[in-house]
Amino acid sequence: MKLSARNVLSGKVIALTKGATTAHVKIEIAAGAIVTASITNEAVDELGLAVGRKASAVIKASDVMVGVD
Repeated sequence: MKLSARNVLSGKVIALTKGATTAHVKIEIAAGAIVTASITNEAVDELGLAVGRKASAVIKASDVMVGVD
């Protein structure tokens, strides 16, 4: 698969929570570094996502916001 996005973070699914229509997928990309994505339940099923499976977070955004306490 070829993508135009340059920010591809490979890791492993550590949590998967389905809601009524949307699921939250947590991917651990390094020890203690977790990326959370909200995707449709249909996408979860089509991708065959499950806890323990390898997956990648693909980030394509024109803006990234950063905040501090």
